[in-house]
Amino acid sequence: MSTDAIDDSERRCRWGTSNVDYIAYHDHEWGMPVDDDDRLFEKLCLEGFQSGLSWLTILRKRENFRRAFASFDFEKVARFNTRSVDRLLKDASIVRHRGKIESTINNARRACELRDARGSLTRYFWSFEPKRRPAPVPIPGYTEESKAMSKDLKRLGFTFVGPTTAYAFMQAMGLVNDHAPKCRARARCEKARKARGKLD
Repeated sequence: MSTDAIDDSERRCRWGTSNVDYIAYHDHEWGMPVDDDDRLFEKLCLEGFQSGLSWLTILRKRENFRRAFASFDFEKVARFNTRSVDRLLKDASIVRHRGKIESTINNARRACELRDARGSLTRYFWSFEPKRRPAPVPIPGYTEESKAMSKDLKRLGFTFVGPTTAYAFMQAMGLVNDHAPKCRARARCEKARKARGKLD
């Protein structure tokens, strides 16, 4: 998300003021650190579904995706089969793209392997957290850390996880704080990130 402009009347990143869905997402979710494995898996998958589409499209269908993919419990999604794919391709409430659906099932299986190897998805993904820095202007499409994450995820067999997708994931899950300097959400996210760091 580009955050190089501020709506001064509300002190929000400008993208977070464009409609009511974005306002809620910007104010309460984007950039807040996430330590829940299923939520991390969900976001990684939804970023893959977003490829070629707007995030708003995915955000408005998010509850439908959760219903269709067992609340993104990756243990359950890993057991999906070809009949599951056929069922999902008939579900008009989600994005019916065979490659992205099959990628989600594949990534659930890889997530199970990763969890078993590293203890948790949280531990793995947060190992790519960069050093704290001011919000860059303009916001980059990817970083060295997101390139490293993408490369390693691909090595582990994950799909639809390019560097840009990985960076959007890092922004949303709080691995970086890309709220604009004057955005009222920036300090709240940074406080939460510092509190999380004390638990590591």
